[in-house]
Amino acid sequence: MRSGNPALQENTFLDLGTGTVVRNDAGAMSINGTVNKTAILLVLCMITAGFAWSQVSTPDGLANAGVYVWGGAIGGLVLAFATIFKKTWAPVTAPLYALVEGFFLGAVSAMYEAQFGGIVFQAVLLTFGTLAGLLMAYRSGLIKVTEKFRLGVVAATGGIALLYLVNIGMQMFGMQGMGFIHEGSTIGILFSVGVVIVAALNLVLDFDFIEKGAAAGAPKYMEWYAAFSLLVTLVWLYLEILRLLSKLQSRN
Repeated sequence: MRSGNPALQENTFLDLGTGTVVRNDAGAMSINGTVNKTAILLVLCMITAGFAWSQVSTPDGLANAGVYVWGGAIGGLVLAFATIFKKTWAPVTAPLYALVEGFFLGAVSAMYEAQFGGIVFQAVLLTFGTLAGLLMAYRSGLIKVTEKFRLGVVAATGGIALLYLVNIGMQMFGMQGMGFIHEGSTIGILFSVGVVIVAALNLVLDFDFIEKGAAAGAPKYMEWYAAFSLLVTLVWLYLEILRLLSKLQSRN
């Protein structure tokens, strides 16, 4: 089993000491438990996002948006790595990640909204609509996770990550970078559409991975870890949808 999500890798549900799946029926991971934990993380994220939005969505607040953007981004990255490398910490670090990431999302959303009115509401609807649609398609068997499907999505995700890293490196060394990543040209829009599709397909891999983990009797704390991994994918999907919508509106 593999997922394009860096939080869900082949050994995610293995006991770190024995390399085998831990079975503990009294405290085993379940699909319902993961859904509940995911809902909790989303609520926590929305609370801090709402606060950051209220602080940034004013002329004076926009000038201080960097505090929330960089603080949330760096704090979220640190907590994400801590959760990935120490899965047993997930019941604590996953909620903290949701809270910190909310500051980042709220500030970024307010900045987009200031430039493109109504874009955030559209992005939120599309993100959760995509989540619901893909979940129904997966549960109904309309989308099946084959090995070729999985490898294709993982490869595409890795390629996108590499492209973003190269672009950041070019900008750090004073080079222009890859304009199509941010610009509203035809190539830029097609690129964003492709990235949104890949991000959405990662949700399908996550559903499959989590279902198999629950069936294998993974330990209870993995519900928090699985919820964290879903939130990571949703954050990526939401940001890419925001980018795509901003490109489309900039052409009007």
